[in-house]
Amino acid sequence: MRARDFLSREEEQRLIDAIVAAEKRTSGEIRIHIERKCPEDPKEGALKTFHKLQMEKTAQRNAVLIYVACESRRFAVLGDKGIDAVVPAGFWKDVCAGLSGHFSRGTYADGLAEAIGRIGEKLKTFFPYRSDDVNELPDEISFHENDGED
Repeated sequence: MRARDFLSREEEQRLIDAIVAAEKRTSGEIRIHIERKCPEDPKEGALKTFHKLQMEKTAQRNAVLIYVACESRRFAVLGDKGIDAVVPAGFWKDVCAGLSGHFSRGTYADGLAEAIGRIGEKLKTFFPYRSDDVNELPDEISFHENDGED
């Protein structure tokens, strides 16, 4: 399956809208990245993508990446140092468990939307929106049509 075919255009827009809504309540940043294959541990794939997308460059180090390798059926959620230091133990595992449940039922967009909501609430708690907030990262979903080699 091509990464671009993982979501319909309507689902993609729904998720972008969810990111925009979440980020209106926080100074944090949320991104979704979808690629075709991940031959390694998905956390490693997420970490490489996190740096490739320059997500570590947010002022408060409070960006979160939801990484999906659709053909490999793997995913990971990765928070930068600022958010990772303040969320409760097990938070990322809980988000992943919710995604896993949805993904096993084939309700990918619902799972991603739910994850965005949960992440947004935590970001709001620890990094509330400020009047001088700047959207530091694009809200669009990024895609990579890799063959798992890069």
